[in-house]
Amino acid sequence: MFGKGNTVGKAWRFGQFWQGKRCGAKTRAGHPCKKAAMKGRDRCRNHGGASTGPRTSKGRARIAAAQTTHGRLTKEKRAAAKRNAAVGRQIRAELLEIEAWALDRGHLDKDWRDKLNKALVLED
Repeated sequence: MFGKGNTVGKAWRFGQFWQGKRCGAKTRAGHPCKKAAMKGRDRCRNHGGASTGPRTSKGRARIAAAQTTHGRLTKEKRAAAKRNAAVGRQIRAELLEIEAWALDRGHLDKDWRDKLNKALVLED
């Protein structure tokens, strides 16, 4: 890591033991970039540290469209997933209440789950 044809001199200043902030972007080989991050940024020049980002609403829309590949992470999809999770929690809570009621009234044995698992194993 020395200058042209120089065997004596100063090693590269961002060497292996440099304590500053690294870029960390994923390279084409799949490894994290080892270059120094730009001042006040998280990335080096090669990985977008010098970018100011889109300035116009048209540019922002273009970037948003390019980043949306499957639609799983849109606001609507996340809201629907939260609603579905809440419904699932409510259903599980109601089932636990029904189970407790059935156990209290003697409609179910205390070890009903073990018996069910054994019956399912015997079927296979």
